[in-house]
Amino acid sequence: MRIIPVLDLKGDQVVRAEMGRRDRYRPIVTPLSASSDPVSVAAGLRTLHPFSAFYIADLDAIEGRAPNRETLARLREMPNAPELWVDGGIADRDTLAAALAELSLRPVLGSESQRDDALLRRFRDHPGLILSLDFFADGFRGPPSILEEADSWPQSVIVMTLAKVGSAAGPDFEQLSLIKAKAGNRSVIAAGGVRNEADIRALSSLGVEAALVATSLHDGTLTPGQLASLGAC
Repeated sequence: MRIIPVLDLKGDQVVRAEMGRRDRYRPIVTPLSASSDPVSVAAGLRTLHPFSAFYIADLDAIEGRAPNRETLARLREMPNAPELWVDGGIADRDTLAAALAELSLRPVLGSESQRDDALLRRFRDHPGLILSLDFFADGFRGPPSILEEADSWPQSVIVMTLAKVGSAAGPDFEQLSLIKAKAGNRSVIAAGGVRNEADIRALSSLGVEAALVATSLHDGTLTPGQLASLGAC
């Protein structure tokens, strides 16, 4: 089961996510790092396990502000440079094409940032593309056709249940089951609410191939020993 640590970026700092209420996100306080500097936090996460990839939510870019380009460049210059899965609010062809051409970067196309499904359908066959199906407390956010028409999905699909993020409420197994049933042979990735080893094993039993995790790593409910036994990479 692949486990991908999450770094939520805002103002060149890592912030702690809280159930999708972005106005409440504050710089993270974690025993893994002396500061909320993204490289320091990423290095701290790697003291738990030698993670080969990180998921980055560039909240500034998603909300229409200047992206955290310098921070992304610094993360890519880390020793044993990680692969970065980046949701930067991409909503146009040229930006997505440029991101797909970059080494060690996998762009995440968030449904909440799309006006329609045209961009997704144009690039769905690219092996580097990841789709994020974004669910907030009030339901799915994005063009309905993106959720309804699985033939438009790329090979990797995140089920992003933002109302569960940072909540310690457990994953949204019901929504994950529905998406898994529609996804065919695509890789389904869980995001939001993962608390502990039991949740990871339950996700694996469901056929989920990876989980995006933050709070349980910082709070110590997923330990280095458990990460090793789960085969996190």
